[in-house]
Amino acid sequence: MNNPLLASFHDKDAFVSKGSEQSFSAYLNSASALITKIETAAHDTGFWFAPDDWRSAYRPYAVRDGILYIPVKGVLLHGMGYALGDWATGYVYLAKALDRGMDDPEVKGIVLLIDSGGGHVSGCFDVVDRIYAARDIKPIRAVADEFAYSGAYAIASAASTITVARTGGVGSIGVLRVHYDMSQAMEQYGVKVTFIQAGEHKTDGDSMKPLSDDAKARMQVRIDELYELFVSTVARNRGIDAQAIRDTEALTFSASEAVSNGLADSIGSLDDAIAAFAADLSNKEDDQMFTQEQLDAAVASATASGIKEGANAERARFTAIVNSDAAKTRSKTAMKFATSEKFAMVDAAGIVEMLGELPEEAAVAAPVDPNAVKGKAGAAADFTKVMDGAEHPNLGSPTAQTDEQKAEQARVDRRKSAAAAAGRLKAVK
Repeated sequence: MNNPLLASFHDKDAFVSKGSEQSFSAYLNSASALITKIETAAHDTGFWFAPDDWRSAYRPYAVRDGILYIPVKGVLLHGMGYALGDWATGYVYLAKALDRGMDDPEVKGIVLLIDSGGGHVSGCFDVVDRIYAARDIKPIRAVADEFAYSGAYAIASAASTITVARTGGVGSIGVLRVHYDMSQAMEQYGVKVTFIQAGEHKTDGDSMKPLSDDAKARMQVRIDELYELFVSTVARNRGIDAQAIRDTEALTFSASEAVSNGLADSIGSLDDAIAAFAADLSNKEDDQMFTQEQLDAAVASATASGIKEGANAERARFTAIVNSDAAKTRSKTAMKFATSEKFAMVDAAGIVEMLGELPEEAAVAAPVDPNAVKGKAGAAADFTKVMDGAEHPNLGSPTAQTDEQKAEQARVDRRKSAAAAAGRLKAVK
C-alpha cells in the first residue's frame, strides 16, 4: 500500500459508506500526489496563502454576496489542512475556514457544499461540534450535491438545514472497520509469518493471522461505542429521537426518503438552495435595519426610562428601610445602610432583616446647656437670648445696647448719683 492517505484507513475505524472503496482509492491517489506538490513548495508562516499564491486554490476562502462557501468533498481526512478539489477535504481546513467565516463581518451566512462518502473517524466529531455551536451565531446550510454519507452526513447534520439534490442521497449512519486475513494467502506463497511479541493481545487484529473471537468481540465494543456517539450526535443536531436514527440501520436514502424520515429538510438544486438562502439573509438583514435617528431615539428612550425606573426603585427601597419596624430603634444604622454604596445591591427586605439582628440603639437625650439658669431668672435669660437674636428697631435687652446707648445711660446714672449726693449733704447741714 504505497499511498499514505489510503494506508491511514488500514485497520482503522472509519465513517465511510460501503461500496465506495474504489472511488476512495482513486481519490486518495490523486490527493496524495497533489499534497506532495503543495508541501514541497515554500511554506508561509500563516495558514492562509496569499490570494495570488497558486496554493490558495487548495485552501479556498470564497465569499460572495455575504455567503461563505466551504467545500466538503471527496474523502474526509484527519489532520489535513487542504481542500483538494473533488478528491479530499481535511478536517483542519474545515475548522479553519469555519473560524475565519465566523470572525469575518462580511460573512452573513455559510453554505457547506457536500459531495462525500465520508472518511476518518478521528477529527470528525470535533468539526461537527464546532459547526453545531456556530449555527446559533450565523446561519449555516448544508447542500448535498450529490451525496452526504456517513462522516459527511455527520457534518451536514450539524448545519441549520439540509438540502439534497434530486438525484442525491444522505445517510449511512454507521461505523465500519475491515479486517483482512492474509494468512492463507501467505501460506500459498510459501510465506510463514512468525510473531515475537510481549503481551498476549499485542498482535490482535493483524492481517497476517486469523482474527480471534476475543479480538473481534473487543473490536465490536469499540465500534458500538462510536456508533452510539454517531447516533446521539445526529439526534441532537436534527432534533430526532435516537431510536429513529438507529432504525435506519446505516441505510442510505434518496432525497425524497430523506425528507420523509427527517434526515433532510428540502429537495433542490445547488443554485436554488443558494438563491433561497440569499433571500432569507436579505430579509433578515432588512428586519434588523434601523436609521441612526431611530437608533438614537431608542437609546434615549431606554436611558430615560431606565433612569426613572432606577430612581423610583431607589426611593421605594429607602422608604421601606427607614420606615420599617426594625429602623424605629436603630434609626442611625438604618439611615447608614439605606444610603451606603456598600449595600446598594442588597434589597430592602435584606437590609431590614440585617437591622433586626442588630442591638437596639440607646435613646439620645437632648443636650443640656451647663450655663443655663433655672427658674424665673432662667426664663428671663432665655427671653433675652431670643430677643437678642432677632432684629427689633429701638428695642433690645440691656445686654444688647449699642455703645452710644451705653454712654448715654452712663451720663444719666452719673447725674442721678450726683443729685443723690447733693441731697445727702443738705440733710447733714
